[in-house]
Amino acid sequence: PEMRKRAKSKPAGIDFVINMASAIETPEAERRRLFEERWAYGGLGFMASFSDLLLNDESNKTAADFVRAKIREVVKDRKTAEILTPKNIIGCKRLCVDTGYWETFNRPNVSLVDISDEPIERITANGLRAKGHDYSFDCLVLATGFDAMTGALLKVDIRGRNGVALRDKWREGPKSYLGLTVVGFPNLFTITGPGSPSVLTNMLPSIEQHVDFIADCLEALRAKGVTVIEPVEQAQEAWVGQVGDFANITLRSTCSSWYVGANIPGKPRVFMPYIGGLPAYIAACETVVKNDYEGFALA
Repeated sequence: PEMRKRAKSKPAGIDFVINMASAIETPEAERRRLFEERWAYGGLGFMASFSDLLLNDESNKTAADFVRAKIREVVKDRKTAEILTPKNIIGCKRLCVDTGYWETFNRPNVSLVDISDEPIERITANGLRAKGHDYSFDCLVLATGFDAMTGALLKVDIRGRNGVALRDKWREGPKSYLGLTVVGFPNLFTITGPGSPSVLTNMLPSIEQHVDFIADCLEALRAKGVTVIEPVEQAQEAWVGQVGDFANITLRSTCSSWYVGANIPGKPRVFMPYIGGLPAYIAACETVVKNDYEGFALA
C-alpha cells in the first residue's frame, strides 16, 4: 500500500526518483555517470535522469547520444545497429532501456527487417514475404495495428444522444472531459481513455484512480436521486485545450508516434494522453468532485 501510494504521487505513477537537475547544466562526467546508473537499472526511470529531457532539445540530445552510443556498442552488426538507433528525440516513442534486449540482436537466429524500407507484401505458406525476400518461421506473431487509446472503443458501435455514433463524434480526433466522459454520451464512462494520463503512466494506478472515481460518482448520484450525468460542452472544450497546452510544452508533441495516432493511416493526428502527470490529474478530478461534479450536467 505504501509503495502504491508513493507511485501515485509521481508524474508517471511509478515509484522512482526524479532528478530535478537540468541535463545541460550538469557537468559532462556527472551527467554520464547518472545516465549509466539509470541505464544499468533499466526501465522507464531512465527518462527521469534529468527533469528537462522532454522539455529541452539540447538536454534531450545528451540522452539521445548516450542511448545511440549504447546501442552501437552492444549490437555487433552495423546495419542492424543503425536500424535500431533512434533517429528522433528520446522519449518520442517508448524507450527500451537495456535489460538484455539489445543483446538479442546478436543471436544467430535473429534478423531485423525494417518494414518501413522493406514492407510486408504477404503471408506465405512458411512465413512471409517482404520486398521480394521470403522469410521462414516456426511461428508468426501478429502484433500489428496498435490503434492506441481509441481503437477498442471505436470498434464497438457506441451510440449517444440522437443515435450519434462515437466513431462519428471522434472523426476529427477524440474529445473528452477528464478522459472519462464525452459530451452527447450520457452515463458513458471510459477508463484510461484519451484525455487522461493513461499510457504515459503506470497503467495500474491510473486504472485504479478511474475506477474509484466512477464508483464514488455513481454512489453520490444514487444518494441524490440523479439518473443522468453528462459533461457540458464548455467543460469538455476547456479540458481538451488544457491537454493540448500541456502536450505542446513537451518535445513529445513534435514527433510521429502512436501517441498521436501516426501508426494508423488516416487517423487524426492528435496528442491523445494527458501529459501533466498523475498527481496533477488526480487533483483536477478531486476538484471536480469537491465542487459537486463541476463541469457535468446532472438530471
